[in-house]
Amino acid sequence: MTEQAAETMPERFAGTDPLAAGQQLNDKIGLTITEMTPERVVGTIPVEGNLQPYGLLHGGANATVAEALGSVLAALNAPDRAAMGLELSCTHHRAVRSGTVTGVATPLHVGRGTITAEIVLTDDQDRRTCSARLTCVVRDRPPGS
Repeated sequence: MTEQAAETMPERFAGTDPLAAGQQLNDKIGLTITEMTPERVVGTIPVEGNLQPYGLLHGGANATVAEALGSVLAALNAPDRAAMGLELSCTHHRAVRSGTVTGVATPLHVGRGTITAEIVLTDDQDRRTCSARLTCVVRDRPPGS
């Protein structure tokens, strides 16, 4: 993880709900964030444990990775404000049966009211498996949060 990631993320999410600790979907799917800057967020998940009944990576796992990485990117680009997912679209291009999937989120638009990220997911052979786009709404944090 980058130095900025280690310094920024705990501070950015200091006001989150303590009851949600230990209940994070990212942990359940095995998401590991390996790079985190306002220009690029990278993370991986194992395919094993995230399958649908046909033995393929579940499309919902792709969507979870995309939303997670895009949301972190939005949060890093909205200092002192709250960024929340507004719209997510995913196109699943290729099935994945094993290994890991890597997602890379980059900003398409960074504005005062919305932030849109493109998230590209690839398999271990660097083949695109999913293209996603997440738009987050950006709002002022409530006083005291």
